Amino acid sequence: MGTNGLLRPPRLTEGDTVATVSLSSGLAHGVPERYAAGKQQIEATFGLRVVEAPNSQRDAAFLYRNPQARADDLMWALTEGDVRGIISNIGGNDSVRLLPLLDHGMIRQYPKVFMGFSDTTIQHVAFLNAGVVSFYGPSVLTGLAENCGIHPYTVDAMRRVLFSPEVIGEIVAAPEWTEHLLDWGDPKNQEIPRTFQPNPGWVWLQGEDQSAVEGQLIGGCIEVLEMLKGTEWWPGAAAWEGAVLYFETSEEAPEPWQVEEWLRNYGSQGILAGAAGMLLGRPHRYTMENKLKLFEVVLKVLAEVDRTDLPVVADVDFGHTSPIGVLPNGCRARIEPHNHRVALTEPAVS
Repeated sequence: MGTNGLLRPPRLTEGDTVATVSLSSGLAHGVPERYAAGKQQIEATFGLRVVEAPNSQRDAAFLYRNPQARADDLMWALTEGDVRGIISNIGGNDSVRLLPLLDHGMIRQYPKVFMGFSDTTIQHVAFLNAGVVSFYGPSVLTGLAENCGIHPYTVDAMRRVLFSPEVIGEIVAAPEWTEHLLDWGDPKNQEIPRTFQPNPGWVWLQGEDQSAVEGQLIGGCIEVLEMLKGTEWWPGAAAWEGAVLYFETSEEAPEPWQVEEWLRNYGSQGILAGAAGMLLGRPHRYTMENKLKLFEVVLKVLAEVDRTDLPVVADVDFGHTSPIGVLPNGCRARIEPHNHRVALTEPAVS
């Protein structure tokens, strides 16, 4: 159990079985070669056995019409004795429909490694509410089916976070990054490497003169979190108090003014006032002009609630970027502004 009372799932080890699930989009059905590449690369890189939940490979129309089938897949993966971990195939936009259909008690009764990002933010909140650490990291189609093999940065992050019961320690910027995308529908593209560019490092937006801070990681895709506000599943005030918030934007590239309005709600709730720090994922499909505007509105909203002292680190390698790191949702993170250092101060698995 972690220092904050959350259960750590048992670590993954070579030979374990992991199940893939489609909790939102049915894209895995539409790009079978891409899915097969991801499955093969997971097995070859980590020595895992990959199986599909009963509806993992169903088409998009079926999955949209049958949210119960998607919810059943998550429950099946949690209770199936041979399955030690669960990985989302891809995100989407409607996994919020699953929340009333889940047995939330089973999440705590059967704690297992659960990983994904984007719309999978919904399930990360469900795990947090159930008191179980989960993993904001790559999905099968994005990150693990990477052209020409999983990026070493992602491999290292997964090994340190999912496979080791030791304190994770410092996390660092990826050496390179890309937005270069090749059509997943053309199997030949799987063997073509994407073009990467050097990563100049993370951007420290404010708080560099502050002392080190530490708190529980909580966040996800900021658009997806909007679907939860005002619902019974929105985490209570205690989950946010003293937290290190992590937010990222999706491939939809919301306008900076939209992010500004969303963040104001966090300010109105008192979440920004009580936060310890903030990590912002590298925004995807933004022009440099819009990215700078995004940074401006973040600082503007923080100034409105008198949090010009809050350490804010931007362009962090998680979410809709490549390569993708892994953030253990619910674990404690430490930000040391004077050292430009971010570390995870406890193990994420047992």
